[in-house]
Amino acid sequence: MHTSTIKINVELDKDKVPENITWQASDTTTDEAQKARAMMIAFWDGADKSALRIDLWTKEMMVDEMADFFYQTMMSMADTYDRATHQQELVKDMKAFAQAFYKKFRALQEKENK
Repeated sequence: MHTSTIKINVELDKDKVPENITWQASDTTTDEAQKARAMMIAFWDGADKSALRIDLWTKEMMVDEMADFFYQTMMSMADTYDRATHQQELVKDMKAFAQAFYKKFRALQEKENK
């Protein structure tokens, strides 16, 4: 059996707020750790029927980047759900919500920047 490893390092400031996030995977072509400004990891606990989550972002993460990150994550979740279930109607709804979220965020940003 092959084992693959993903290593995540989070550097914290004195108040335990993330300053840097890097990750490295054993099955990639690069040996260098990759930088990230945010991360979301979820594990499914089948016994408790609940998701265990780790959501972190650095001080450098801007609000517009967070909206992009959420939009792309929601779209990716919809694609994953599609591959797992083939329930096209629900996938369509998930993507429509993600697009509406992003459109509303952009409208709010434009309003605030006037």
